[in-house]
Amino acid sequence: MPVKNRFAELLPDITTWRRDFHEHPEILYEVHRTAGIVAEKLRAFGCDTVEEGIGRTGVVGVIRGRKTGSGKVIGLRADMDALPIHETSGAPHASKTPGAMHACGHDGHTAMLLGAAQYLAETRNFDGTVVVIFQPAEEGGAGGKAMCDDGLMTRFGIQEVYGLHNMPGLPLGQFAIRPGAFFAATDQFNIHVEGLGGHAAKPHETVDTTVVAAHLVTALQTIASRNHDPVKNLVVSVTSFRTESEAFNVIPQNVALKGTVRTMDAETRALAEERIKALSEGVCAAFGARATVDYIKGYPVMVNSDEQTAFAAEIATEVAGACAEAPLIMGGEDFAFMLEERPGAYILLGNGDTAMVHHPQYDFDDNAIPAGCSWWAGIAERRMPL
Repeated sequence: MPVKNRFAELLPDITTWRRDFHEHPEILYEVHRTAGIVAEKLRAFGCDTVEEGIGRTGVVGVIRGRKTGSGKVIGLRADMDALPIHETSGAPHASKTPGAMHACGHDGHTAMLLGAAQYLAETRNFDGTVVVIFQPAEEGGAGGKAMCDDGLMTRFGIQEVYGLHNMPGLPLGQFAIRPGAFFAATDQFNIHVEGLGGHAAKPHETVDTTVVAAHLVTALQTIASRNHDPVKNLVVSVTSFRTESEAFNVIPQNVALKGTVRTMDAETRALAEERIKALSEGVCAAFGARATVDYIKGYPVMVNSDEQTAFAAEIATEVAGACAEAPLIMGGEDFAFMLEERPGAYILLGNGDTAMVHHPQYDFDDNAIPAGCSWWAGIAERRMPL
């Protein structure tokens, strides 16, 4: 089952859809235009059911096969939202919305799943039901959780679920996957340091929060280097350091630190939270300051199921001739919420030698479309053969 000829025929149409989505990016749950187009096309393709507003702005289409006696129901998921980045790609189809762009290729994911849905609705060469899932707010908004909380899996009887993401640096149209933990848990922390402000010429009369917070930034790095098992994966990054004063002659009363924690297992995740709180309180107390820590748990670790991963790799090999072993990725992915509810797998599709995702010059390579569509169609047809 190499790339299906039908997708070569549909490539101009799918490319047009993709570039239209790229020109009109929408952020988080505000994907009203995108979701409306998706629902309209699914109805035009002849999906048996199309439902909107799941997880606020998600769209679901149901396609029943020529036979449904197997009782199998497979979910295929794509994300629709863009990022708050100003595009500098210079592409003819570049974003027309200042400060927003499809810098992660969700426009490509949505277009490819639409292409697969059109083919599956035309052919229905499977015994069971396909549920195509178009999700909002992957980029930090937990849209996958919102759809699950709206009863996605039980409402449509989904038994297994599969997702796909493009990957710059991986050869165009090639695939990579790994079983087990794949994408990291993504937590956030906010640390408020309060000292005693005053005149910068009289530091001895203050508790200098800038100095305290600087020591704390350094101390937090010891969580990864000295507190946890070095063979495990852990990232602790302070990403924002803000004082309440920008004057050259003022020692500020307050400093705010923000950052992220990335882990691949529950034990390391718990350790990081405990150490961030302990170090913050201890370092600040040593200097006579006070710390308040707000630790926010985000996306869980995304874990691919063994059986479904092997199957997904098999289909990828048939489409592209091979499927590589993917590395662990410390980025987050809210498909993790769907994989917590149902077995399934998430695969990477090569975008070739392009700018990396989340970069202002990134663009999805439309030449990857036939491979992605063929993989999704192959999942349905091979997992539920007639």
